[in-house]
Amino acid sequence: MVTTAKRLESIQEYYFSRKLKEVRQLLQEGKPIINMGIGSPDLAPHVSVIEAIQKSLLEDKAHEYQSYQGLPELRQGFARFYKTNFNVDFDYNSEILPLMGSKEGIMHISLAFLNEGDEVLIPNPGYPTYASVAELVQAKAIYYDLKEETNWQPDFEKLETLDLSKVKLMWVSYPHMPTGANGTLELYQKLIDFGKKHHILIINDNPYSFILNQKPLSILQIDGAKEIALELNSLSKTYNMAGWRVGMVSGNSTFIDAILKVKSNMDSGMFYGIQKGAIAALKLRKDWFEKHNEIYSKRRNLIFQLAEKMNCTFDRNSVGLFVWAKLPNGIKSEEFIDKLLLEKHFFVTPGTIFGSNGEGYIRFSLCVKEEKILEAIKRFC
Repeated sequence: MVTTAKRLESIQEYYFSRKLKEVRQLLQEGKPIINMGIGSPDLAPHVSVIEAIQKSLLEDKAHEYQSYQGLPELRQGFARFYKTNFNVDFDYNSEILPLMGSKEGIMHISLAFLNEGDEVLIPNPGYPTYASVAELVQAKAIYYDLKEETNWQPDFEKLETLDLSKVKLMWVSYPHMPTGANGTLELYQKLIDFGKKHHILIINDNPYSFILNQKPLSILQIDGAKEIALELNSLSKTYNMAGWRVGMVSGNSTFIDAILKVKSNMDSGMFYGIQKGAIAALKLRKDWFEKHNEIYSKRRNLIFQLAEKMNCTFDRNSVGLFVWAKLPNGIKSEEFIDKLLLEKHFFVTPGTIFGSNGEGYIRFSLCVKEEKILEAIKRFC
């Protein structure tokens, strides 16, 4: 008998992969399911982005293998994006590495820096992939608490009480997913100081900065941040290009070189046309964000109404692509969403998939058209 690797014993199939099978089955049975669980933008990319990929298909080099580092114009586009929006300067030749989505960056960074037995600080609640990748590379996940009463920010005094001698990386994500808590320069300064003190690489996963957020920030705005920090970013949410799989990692050249060693052994470059589309997207101006935030704001207000119908509480000042809502005391997240799916025929995400501190919470996606949200509200009347 051929057995699977032992590393698979410690991880499960991704929650959404499993749960969406159930959702699809209910749809096949004719149930009018409304899916509010997934953060996959339903809005289209800008027409210039579509035109760029279409035109690129006729170019001589469109169908060849591409550089592992991406087109120079794409790296220049990311560099301009950071300079324009965060006032952060990069050498596009050595401090930016395009990725096939920031999710692959989580794996590449982990492979580049973690040895078996190294430890990784992972937020609870937080993106589940941080923990599953740590397990895959045989590192040890050390969870740090994020709580509503501290605005979902780390308790640095508590972190200092831990044995940090084996900790190599710390994952953070601000604006925070799933809660929508925003980052601050003060928080970023604390993270950089913490990383330098304990020789821990800080990685900020930053794909939501421009969604319903008046103060986009980057951890690399902090003086000296490049010495100890990396930042992941993505075009998936910002430019409605989730299926295109375009992201990037930025930081000092030594860190980027290490990640490139992994990446260059994992793929043979990003498709030329997708890079051309990404270059066009990165040229879009502020009115692109404003237009989409008007749409998301209307949807969020309706989600607030729906959450109130469920007797949930929530933070009206949260940012990003989701609404994080607290259930009434004593109600379990997964039991609630299973009942909701079967009785009201719509799906939201249980907070528990993001960690134990997500118990008692649910997450709504804003990637749902207004008429669908209104329909969900009617089902509670």
